Amino acid sequence: MTSDHAGQAAVLCGLGAALPPRAESNVELCRALDTSDEWIRTRTGITHRRIADAGVSTADLATSAAIQALASFGPHPVQALVLATTTPDHQMPATAPAVAARLGLEGIAAFDVAAVCTGFLYALATAAGLIASHTANAVLVVGVDRMSLLPAPDDRTTRPLFADGAGAVVLRRGPATEPGALGPLVLGSDGTHGDLLVAPHGGHMRMQGPDLFRHAVDRMCSASTHAVQKAGWRIEDVDRLVPHQANARITSAVGRRLGIGPDRQVQNIEHIGNTSAASIPLALAQASTQEALQPGHRTVLTAFGAGLTWGATTLIWPDLKPADHNPFYDTPRERT
Repeated sequence: MTSDHAGQAAVLCGLGAALPPRAESNVELCRALDTSDEWIRTRTGITHRRIADAGVSTADLATSAAIQALASFGPHPVQALVLATTTPDHQMPATAPAVAARLGLEGIAAFDVAAVCTGFLYALATAAGLIASHTANAVLVVGVDRMSLLPAPDDRTTRPLFADGAGAVVLRRGPATEPGALGPLVLGSDGTHGDLLVAPHGGHMRMQGPDLFRHAVDRMCSASTHAVQKAGWRIEDVDRLVPHQANARITSAVGRRLGIGPDRQVQNIEHIGNTSAASIPLALAQASTQEALQPGHRTVLTAFGAGLTWGATTLIWPDLKPADHNPFYDTPRERT
């Protein structure tokens, strides 16, 4: 549970996003892969993916998103930074302290969380725990990945999927009845299937797509149902399902099984790609900016990733948008 005995909870009150400006199209990708635009679109729902230039680091993307989230939160201090990533800039040290230093937050607790595509939800749970234990009054949470670094250049199974980006939120202590208060967090893992999606040290990502698809749908549906029940809601009460943007077919399958139609699903994978830990906060930022996600919407967040890991939570969406409109949503730059 994210609420304490005094009726307090972790409340989402800041939001930010950052995307690299280069949009790699399927047409461009097909010049390097034995595949086609139609094959990619029908299997993934992706037409473009955002790819960071070689000089852009994970910390660069994280800092950009965090600046927006902190500005959205206002002139209030945070006492911790929890950064979810699968692609830290170094094996050691963690990326979070470097981001905190760039933000002028030296001295606060700052650390990384690794749960791949479920990383943002694990980071939310960690931040909520810091707030519940009175270790922090407000926590900056960043989901960031440069997933385009992991696939083999000629792998048509993984390379069309993965992309780069960062999203960030701020959580603060507040009433459990306040819009933005996180509901119960449902988290899980199953390491016996860790070989379904793996990137070994010094090697490229390997993925067993059909088995991963089945587990993703099963686990996100189960976690979402559990989170909705623990929140005291019914599935028909849900206004918006915001899943990890893994694959458009997975999102559609989860929605069908839960009985949540496309009009109540938030999807942005088509023009962004799978950004792993960044995908949920990026989807939240874009949906709120474009008013697909509006104040008062009963919202479910759910994710599934390598590990295997999965999770879900609920919240009533607050009156919240990124502090500044992110131009990267409107001005993607394609190579010619």
